[in-house]
Amino acid sequence: MLRILHDTNFDFIKHWKTAAIGTVAFIALGLVLLVVHAARHNGNALNQSIEFTGGTVVQLQFQQDAPTDVVRSAVDAAGFSGSEVTTFGDVRNYLIKVPPVEGMAAAANADSVGAHIVNVLKQRVPGNPARVEQAQSVGPRVGAELKTKAITAILLSFLVTLIYLAIRFEWRFGVAATIATAHDILTTMAFLAMMRLEISLTVVAAILTVIGYSLNDTIIIFDRVRENLKKQRKETLREVLNRSINETLPRSVLTHATVFAATLSLLVFAGEVIRPFSWIMAFGVFTGTFSSIYVAGAILLYIEHRWPRTPAPHEKGTARALAEERRRERPAPVGTR
Repeated sequence: MLRILHDTNFDFIKHWKTAAIGTVAFIALGLVLLVVHAARHNGNALNQSIEFTGGTVVQLQFQQDAPTDVVRSAVDAAGFSGSEVTTFGDVRNYLIKVPPVEGMAAAANADSVGAHIVNVLKQRVPGNPARVEQAQSVGPRVGAELKTKAITAILLSFLVTLIYLAIRFEWRFGVAATIATAHDILTTMAFLAMMRLEISLTVVAAILTVIGYSLNDTIIIFDRVRENLKKQRKETLREVLNRSINETLPRSVLTHATVFAATLSLLVFAGEVIRPFSWIMAFGVFTGTFSSIYVAGAILLYIEHRWPRTPAPHEKGTARALAEERRRERPAPVGTR
C-alpha cells in the first residue's frame, strides 16, 4: 500500500508568524479591493446577484460577435441606465443586470425588459440579431429577505459550531476552531473581491460547505491533540500540536487532493453557471487546510497561555504539557550552562 507523508516531523507551529502576516496581507488586499469596487460600482462593494439585490437579469445571444460598448449603449438607450453588462463565455453571449423597476410585476418586468432591449439592438446592429435566452426577475423585498436568511445561516453555523465544540472538547478548543473558521470566511470574502465573483445563493451554499469542510479538518486534529495529551509524554503543548498535525497529515493530504481534483473538474468542465461555486470550493479547500494547520493550533496555544486552566483530573495531560512548556521557557540558572 502506498504511504504518503508517513512519520513526518514538520514544525508547523514554528511558522505561525509568517502565516499570520500572509493572512493579514491577503485580507487587507481584499478590503482595499472592496473599497475600489464600491467606488467603481455605485457603492456595491460585493457583486451580488439579483437574488439579493432584486432586479432583472437578461441573457442575450447574438449570431455574431457583438462589441460590448454597442450593447451597453443600446441598454442605456432602452431606458435601463445603470445596468451591468458583461460577456457570458464569449462576446456573442451577454448577461445584463437591470436594477429593480418600481411599479411593475416581476414576471412581466423580465419579459418586457428583454424584449425592449432586443428591439433597440435590432436598430443599432441590424445585421446581427440578438435573442433572449433567459430572463428572470426578483423583487427587492424578496432579495432583502434572501440576504437576511443567508447571513443568518452563516451566523447560526458559527453558534452551533461553538456550542458543539464546547460540549465535544472544551471552550478553549471551541474558540480556537471558531476563530480559524472566521479566518476562512474573511479570506474567502477577500478572494471574492479579488475575483469579482457574483455572490448568489449557490455561492452562499459553497461558503457554508467550506465552513463544514474546514471544521471537520480542525476537529480531527484537535481530537488527535486530546488523545496525545492523555498519553502524557514528556512534551510541551507546542510539540503535542505539531505531533498531532503530522500524524493526521497523510489523511489530510489525500482528502484535500481528491476534493480539490473534483472541484477542479467542475471549474474546467461544468460551465459558467456553476463556475463561482467551483471557484469558492477550490479556494475553500486551500484556505480550510491552511487554517487547520497554521491558525487553529497557534490560536489554541495562545489561549492556553493567556487563560491557563485549573486542571481537572481528566485534564492532567494538558496541565503537564503546559508546565513542561513553561519549564523549558524559563532561563537556565547562572553557572549551569
